[in-house]
Amino acid sequence: MVTRRKSPDELRSARWFAPDNLRSFLHRSRVLQLGLSHSDYEGRPIIAIVNTWSEMNPCHGHFRERAEDVKRGVLQAGGLPIELPAISLFESLVKPTAMLYRNFLSMETEELLRSQPIDGAVLMGGCDKTTPGLLMGAISMGLPAIFVPAGPMLRGNWHGRTLGSGSDAFKYWDERRAGRISRKDWQEIESGIARSAGTCMTMGTASTMTAIAEAMGMTLSGASSIPAVDVNHHRMAAAAGRRAVEMVWEDLAPRRILRRESFENAIAVAMAMGCSTNAIIHLIAMARRAGTDIGLDDFDRASRAVPVIANVRPSGSTYLMEDFHFAGGLRGLMSRIARHLHLDAMTVSGETLGACIADAEVYDDDVIRTEANPIYAEGALAVLRGNLAPDGCVIKPSACDPRLHVHAGPALVFEDYPDLKARIDRDDLEVTPDTVLVLRNGGPLGGPGMPEIGMIPLPAKLVRQGVRDMVRISDARMSGTSYGACILHVSPESYVGGPLALLRTGDVVAVDVPNRRIDMRVDGAELARRHAAWTAPPPRYERGYGAIFAQHVGQAHDGCDFDVLRTDHGRAVPEPDVF
Repeated sequence: MVTRRKSPDELRSARWFAPDNLRSFLHRSRVLQLGLSHSDYEGRPIIAIVNTWSEMNPCHGHFRERAEDVKRGVLQAGGLPIELPAISLFESLVKPTAMLYRNFLSMETEELLRSQPIDGAVLMGGCDKTTPGLLMGAISMGLPAIFVPAGPMLRGNWHGRTLGSGSDAFKYWDERRAGRISRKDWQEIESGIARSAGTCMTMGTASTMTAIAEAMGMTLSGASSIPAVDVNHHRMAAAAGRRAVEMVWEDLAPRRILRRESFENAIAVAMAMGCSTNAIIHLIAMARRAGTDIGLDDFDRASRAVPVIANVRPSGSTYLMEDFHFAGGLRGLMSRIARHLHLDAMTVSGETLGACIADAEVYDDDVIRTEANPIYAEGALAVLRGNLAPDGCVIKPSACDPRLHVHAGPALVFEDYPDLKARIDRDDLEVTPDTVLVLRNGGPLGGPGMPEIGMIPLPAKLVRQGVRDMVRISDARMSGTSYGACILHVSPESYVGGPLALLRTGDVVAVDVPNRRIDMRVDGAELARRHAAWTAPPPRYERGYGAIFAQHVGQAHDGCDFDVLRTDHGRAVPEPDVF
């Protein structure tokens, strides 16, 4: 709890504006050039609204007006709101992948806040890489900050059927490839699947990450699932603006909120929600920015203890995020897994997590189940290791055919995505339902950027035969809206000579999810011979941000953060007297 409040003289922005000298005269005169008066900023916290709005990001299409709601709240609480635009990362359009630029956004956020007269921040994001990118930057900078989630879009509709973004696109594309729906049907689905501003309304990476932000204590309680176009979203944004001002006076920075227990809460909530596999990479990166060494074993341990109780697609069979919100939302879900949570963890509200959910209720027991009646008895994710992935890989057992949890079959290896695209639909492809499809060169360096290509499409000739799931392995990621027996994030990746680079078509691959194993049945001597013959591919980038990314990015099991941005790498330049 807060025990002391700052005085106006202690505001960080006062370093720029308070001194009676030439430099501060220049600072003040330029602020007045904006049309402000001295009374607008003197003795008032300056709150940066870091806004990832863009006309190329429909998930954030409402953020222009939400920024005005945040500003209203900041002004109501006696602060000065200043909007700062940041790069907008929309996974569907940004190529080769928005993940390539997550660390870019984190650096931009950190440096926006560091370089300017800012006392606190409201972070506006939601489309999946924006949430971790904004939070990573804010954690590293260390100013009081609160996150405003974009919120899920409205449910989709086609011929009276409810559509879920991502998940149903994949589902109906297979039906289209099988010749079971027409081009007209496909175009109608295309028009009906995304009906408003907001993020995917399935339990994709966007809803996973905003729920994680709330579970970590970085949003207002109940904020993460409010639909983007619900009027309550306006009210939440304004409340976040008011709270940001109070957090500055209380000096309630991330260092006072985030500890190991905060991230363990986030992991438990992720498991109960049937989370995206991407949660692992982002949570590891955020935790390590906060000085907490969270790793793959923490996720696997939680997955064995916390059941999936959110009946939301793709792990669930029926409901979407709008249903989840009105059934009680994340507060309701957390109340049902309270025994797995650290209820004394602090939140941006200035209250503990336990206090935030003390009066939470669930209004639909089929949408948010009890632990005694889960969707899936164990958690959403499992971490596998073996001679194919010595540093680990990830599968989402709750979203794949249970018969494939234990499987062995011959590998069919695709060298990269162009190779996959060229061959996967050929009628002469030598493949059966027992084949293990393998895609390499999709990792952080090989992708580049670790694109969402890990939900390898099923071969067209098998789709026509009615096959709807197969074991698929890659060092890439997949969308949180994806499903199937997809084994992802194989580490180390093939591009750097990891074991996946040594696998050949015809080698038998054995997967055992209950025992957390993944192995290729190739003896050590043969693997050594293959490794000796392996040659490193040429660099993906030779200049610009891509070259910087290649020099500094870590592997998937380490969160794909830059080594120079991790807390344990060293300290940032201390803030000097303003000059």
